[in-house]
Amino acid sequence: MARPLFGGALSATFPPSVQDISELREIPDNQEVFAHRDTDQSIIVELLEYQSQVENEDAAKYHFEDVAGSNKASEPGTCEVRSVQAIPKAELSLQQCASAWLLTGGQLVSKFNEEAKNTVNIHMCLFRLPQFSTDVLVTFNDPVIINPLSSSKGASGVAGPAAEPWTVQDFQCVMTSLQLLDPGVFG
Repeated sequence: MARPLFGGALSATFPPSVQDISELREIPDNQEVFAHRDTDQSIIVELLEYQSQVENEDAAKYHFEDVAGSNKASEPGTCEVRSVQAIPKAELSLQQCASAWLLTGGQLVSKFNEEAKNTVNIHMCLFRLPQFSTDVLVTFNDPVIINPLSSSKGASGVAGPAAEPWTVQDFQCVMTSLQLLDPGVFG
């Protein structure tokens, strides 16, 4: 089932076990943040300023490096881009985009400025919408190694059977189902 985003201006289909983080803490107006209820996985949808100085796959790398800086994972050896590929528009519901790029990489990330760093696979889909001066970035953070000293260790506090972790196919469902319903969201 499609979930409304940004007050219903966009929508996407999310995997099971999704929790809207805005119900737990304040989230910036340009983000929608969702976490898996039993794992430390998250999916973030962001409306960002269109970066006209970078094109094509370099735009995806630009946003990856920006996220790495926010994650304090920009030192050498703490982040890597593994692949960047164009996504054919025929595979997307967001037909207003000029292009879309799928980036796969990895980062060593610490939560809440902790010393302990977790190894996280990062899957990003960048939708370029120059007509709205906007880049829409959908990011799937998929931890593969949780440091034993991290606050993420044993993050699940939910009783009962654990839900299955999200997969790359779940992320692909989010990115291919993303739709623009109200362009007024871009100002």
